[in-house]
Amino acid sequence: MAANEVPARMPVLVTGGAGYIGSHAVLALCDAGWPVVVLDNLVTGFRWAIDPRATFVEGDVGDAALVARTLSGFGIGAILHFAGSVVVPESVVDPLKYYGNNTANSRTLLAAAVAGGVRHFIFSSTAATYGVPPESPVRETMPTVPINPYGMSKLMTEIMLRDTAAAHPINYCVLRYFNVAGADPEGRSGQATQGATHLIKVAGEAVTGKRSHVSVFGTDYDTPDGTGVRDYIHVSDLAAAHLLALEALIAEPVRSHTLNCGYGRGFSVLEVLDAVEAASGVAIERRMEPRRAGDPDELVAANEAIVATFGWRPRHDDLRTIVEHALAWERGLEARRAAG
Repeated sequence: MAANEVPARMPVLVTGGAGYIGSHAVLALCDAGWPVVVLDNLVTGFRWAIDPRATFVEGDVGDAALVARTLSGFGIGAILHFAGSVVVPESVVDPLKYYGNNTANSRTLLAAAVAGGVRHFIFSSTAATYGVPPESPVRETMPTVPINPYGMSKLMTEIMLRDTAAAHPINYCVLRYFNVAGADPEGRSGQATQGATHLIKVAGEAVTGKRSHVSVFGTDYDTPDGTGVRDYIHVSDLAAAHLLALEALIAEPVRSHTLNCGYGRGFSVLEVLDAVEAASGVAIERRMEPRRAGDPDELVAANEAIVATFGWRPRHDDLRTIVEHALAWERGLEARRAAG
């Protein structure tokens, strides 16, 4: 192989690749030259969100026969698993949906991976696995005590991965996301889910007239301005972390990882709304509401482990940048909808 020749890359399956975070991971993989196959049932994802360089298979992760055919037919060597349900309040109302869609379907996918000889598995997990952590920043060594079915459904999959890797020749990386926000800087993808609950997305919808106001849940937290503090990570930086995880799993096939994905700095709800107003020039009506059960005062990632392990260097670690990319996407989404 010539010195400047890129080694052949194995085909990668991305489940949920038509969704918000999954579509950004597909963009990053394709930009880096990986052959990508997307498996998505399009229940919450969008066909247009899938990079045209990827091969699309429409179907459900819980369809064992389809998954097996896809793994063997495309010679899949690694899986990035994003497919699942992600709305915390819904998980409380309909827990069996989450244990089915998130946990049982992940078990089906993992069983197919073992049977099909797939050696590497990257899992989209969440800071919700920590529940209400005893301190902030949150370290990976802290207890995992989820307080809702969403967090528990993700933690159960983490446990399955750990046990499966101990019994079979497969390694994994669990990435626990904090608050994902923003959009592809080139405007190729962004969050388009109806009824989204993420603050920056909600604020962007208020700016563009799709919402009349933004609710602020709780003003009496033990934080500088009384509102909850969260760690907001740009979706493209998160996608880049998945590529580094993939490369690390391939380089050390007997080693697995569980790592936080965040910037290690938090912003309050009011600070985020101020940033959105400053970037857009539009005032947002703020309605003060009671606290939501289980919301911690502050949830910020300790990210030293992912920086040290993967050499991860975020490119968009700036609230103004995250907000500007989110707003640009929101305005483009409105234009897309107006055009049909």
